[in-house]
Amino acid sequence: MPDVAVVGAGPNGLAAAAVMARAGLSVEVFEASPSIGGGTRTTELMQPGHFHDVCSAVHPMALASPFFRAFELARRVQLVSPDISYASPLDGGRAAIAYRSLDRTAFELGRDGAAYRKLFAPLVRHIDGVMDFTQNQLFRIPRSTLAAGIFGLRTVEQGTPVWNARFREDLAPALLSGVTSHAISHQPSLAASGAGLMLGALGHAQGWPIPIGGSIAISTALAEDIRAHGGVIHTDAPINRLEELPPVRATLLNVSPRGLGAMAGDSLPARYRSSLESFRYGNGSCKVDFILSGPVPWAAPGLADAGTVHLGGTREELAHAENEVHAGRHPDRPYVLVAQPSRFDPGRAPAGRHTLWTYCHVPAGSTRDMTEAITAQLERFAPGFRDLIVQSNVVTAAGLAEYNRNYIGGDFSVGTMDLRGLVQRPVVSTVPWRTPLPGVYLCSSATPPGPGVTGMPGLHAATYALKDIFRLPVPPLGATATGGS
Repeated sequence: MPDVAVVGAGPNGLAAAAVMARAGLSVEVFEASPSIGGGTRTTELMQPGHFHDVCSAVHPMALASPFFRAFELARRVQLVSPDISYASPLDGGRAAIAYRSLDRTAFELGRDGAAYRKLFAPLVRHIDGVMDFTQNQLFRIPRSTLAAGIFGLRTVEQGTPVWNARFREDLAPALLSGVTSHAISHQPSLAASGAGLMLGALGHAQGWPIPIGGSIAISTALAEDIRAHGGVIHTDAPINRLEELPPVRATLLNVSPRGLGAMAGDSLPARYRSSLESFRYGNGSCKVDFILSGPVPWAAPGLADAGTVHLGGTREELAHAENEVHAGRHPDRPYVLVAQPSRFDPGRAPAGRHTLWTYCHVPAGSTRDMTEAITAQLERFAPGFRDLIVQSNVVTAAGLAEYNRNYIGGDFSVGTMDLRGLVQRPVVSTVPWRTPLPGVYLCSSATPPGPGVTGMPGLHAATYALKDIFRLPVPPLGATATGGS
């Protein structure tokens, strides 16, 4: 019998399994789908030779997550970081552009450049402290109280109605709102502000990497390491009840709180079960992938070199779109995230073709096809876009929920992103990864630090399982480290 069972072969489950296998324990991973990857799958979605990332495409945390840094992901996966991390186009052929160079970004923002630099420079300078503060549980003293304080003050500023106080024009605010809107939340809000400032600082500190070969390269690297250390991965192996697992000393679950409740049944204490049942899921997304006969014809110069583009217009327009979703409505002009991986990874499409990755936010459980709304936003900022469409594929929020049982209502963040949602993930606890069931830990993004391809929920859960059950430290995780006990 194995020492450890892991349910769910998304990046968090695989991260947990890699840590446990590196510690010298026998590990078996159980994945319900035919393939590993979860939110990092890449597939020929529409036509042969055209590769699309099914969920995530761009990975700001690939170089910054404490887990991926320890795992030395950059030595295992080829990552390309575009010179432009992200951008926000405005009408009239203008665009606010976030280069990896903070100085160049500030220079091109005109009158607001100095204010933008003053906002981000301390975060970039103390990026390691910011990452330590944001990637661990809330109830701990940060290693750098200075970094935490700088980050906290800026989060309050950009997460409240005074968010425009330091700016005079529209480019810098639009650039900020484009990145803060990654969090599916009303605007302005502290949760969205914190997420956006962290991601924005990473854009200037290191860039936003794109994996060559698709996002699946990240999960493949994790799986290879697990197998190299004796672990076994089962696909097409759904686990609906804990009793279906082999007898093990530790069980790590990359599942939603609802999934944990269903798997554990009446074995959970009533109070904990009540907390799981009160856990709030957020709004969803509608994802549309395109095959194009050429690159996106952006009206604003320079956008062709952007790894990620945030569509929506001014800060006020972006906030209105996100607040419409928060109110349960579909915006006419949604906030749209756009990436064109084939621009930086030619192997994603045949010569002369491009793959385009997009999604917009919608109310939870939405069945509405947002292809036309997304296309209209692209045509707004890239006239002639419609003429390049060869084929498109849509997955509604309801479809995302069917694709991945963790995405309740199409919520791939696995939990509402607001202050309560940051504290209750999924319960208020100093060790939220530990469940009341002996040897059972939760390692999904419903636990801190929350959404994103970070591997951190898996690392945190594995750390406590090693300590509580096996009395073992976290082993070395690097590409050249052997691990083992």
